[in-house]
Amino acid sequence: MSGQTPVIVMNTAPDRQTGRKAQLSNISAAKTVADVIRTCLGPKAMLKMILDPMGGIVVTNDGNAILREIDVAHPAAKNMIELARTQDEEVGDGTTSVIVLAGQMLAQSVPALERGAHPVAIIADLNAALRVALDVVQRVSVPIDVSSDKQMLALIRTSIGTKLSIRWADLMCGLALDAVRTVWQNDAGVNTVDIKRYARVEKVPGGAIEQSRVLKGVMLNKDVTHPKMRRRIEKPRIVLLDCPLEYKKGESQTNMELSKEEDWKRALDIEEEQIKIMCDNIVAVKPDLVFTEKGVSDLAQHYLLKSNITAIRRVRKSDNNRIARATGATIVNSTDYIREADVGTGCGLFHIEKLGDEYFTFLEECAAPKACTVLLRGPSKDILNEIDRNLQDAMAVARNAVFNPSLAPGGGATELAIAAELRKQGPQFSGIADALEAIPRTLIQNGGGNVLRVITELRSKHAGGASTWGVDGLTGKAVDMKEYALYESASVKIQTFKTAIEAARLLLRVDDIVEAVRKDAERSGGGPPEMPED
Repeated sequence: MSGQTPVIVMNTAPDRQTGRKAQLSNISAAKTVADVIRTCLGPKAMLKMILDPMGGIVVTNDGNAILREIDVAHPAAKNMIELARTQDEEVGDGTTSVIVLAGQMLAQSVPALERGAHPVAIIADLNAALRVALDVVQRVSVPIDVSSDKQMLALIRTSIGTKLSIRWADLMCGLALDAVRTVWQNDAGVNTVDIKRYARVEKVPGGAIEQSRVLKGVMLNKDVTHPKMRRRIEKPRIVLLDCPLEYKKGESQTNMELSKEEDWKRALDIEEEQIKIMCDNIVAVKPDLVFTEKGVSDLAQHYLLKSNITAIRRVRKSDNNRIARATGATIVNSTDYIREADVGTGCGLFHIEKLGDEYFTFLEECAAPKACTVLLRGPSKDILNEIDRNLQDAMAVARNAVFNPSLAPGGGATELAIAAELRKQGPQFSGIADALEAIPRTLIQNGGGNVLRVITELRSKHAGGASTWGVDGLTGKAVDMKEYALYESASVKIQTFKTAIEAARLLLRVDDIVEAVRKDAERSGGGPPEMPED
């Protein structure tokens, strides 16, 4: 072995953390993240003002929006931020709750770790607690009639109740329910509600928030290509194209050698003939409106204008897909293939309006729209962005009700019911039960109530089997959620418990934090690698 390079098993980084130190470091980081957004829970939630590096500001109390803007270095804190993103993508609401719960679960495991308990034993208790939690949610949940406006609006109001847009709660709830019902499809008993693709939110600063509405159709930030084209058409026939209405150039470089002037003129004539053929193919199906994802040449505009056809160019593919869903048209990728069946006749009114300093195209009063646009008006971009975030949460909650039509008591009642059940299971679950009570505790604190008195009262109610008692977030007092009529989506609750406990289990399993060091930096003592001598 002599003469060979020694093998380095591991270069120990100066700030490497192992064992109990690593676990406590992770728990401390997770708890710090939870403490940042604890005051953002409930109807009396405070707002956070975040300054980004570019000088912009975000004012919000949405957990995911806050954590998305925060820059953290600790890996456990990054993991916690990922939780809020997961929760937001999966169910759209409960982002603050999941962070507060995960942070509290980890904080409650510190005494057990200090007593010498093995993390695997704590994880086993967390697994058992999750099973109990899911059973209790199933037991205390009540069904909801998705077709009932009253029940659905009450549910959506609960999700908006903790947000800035509570001032316009009735309007926001109506917008969210309208949008979800428009894009909701039931194909052979299978529900699909694609709000991300087919319920687009357009934010136009100016006007009053009360002017916001759901368009039974599509709105685009586009104007007509030629000033003399019609800007208002009732019951238009619509053609959608995925091809340019201009001379098609060669795929690769094309060289033409011309010996006579007539040949050059003929080459130009062929280009014009090609465009005329395209326009004739369109005119043959007698449309009033043509939308294309590509360009429209001046000559094509001339031919279309002569046939009294309005053209709109460079439409985004996603917008073209929504127009197709709303009007019944089929997107055609060559004018040679246009047939009568491809023409959309489902739109009641096409018109162009100027909002602020921009022109917008409206396709409204569609007969059976499966896509919609939510037009938000408001005094400033910051307020519109916050209302948009709130509206996305509200639409997600309405969508969840379609897939899982059951509601769990709100105001921390479900968490208290689970905590009461865990205490009956044995003393090993007392820490987890205390962690679950972080939600009602925070609601009492944010509502200005007496934490000790209210929590004691609620514990005695739940111990006696009154599983619907929770916290009135406005006053911080104990109330019966059945009478108070405050229910949340059960699917949001289930996802919150699953995500929070999964995160706690993951971070408790970590017993070593090692910083990876670049090999070339290692070799040369931190500098660039040395060049070999000749």
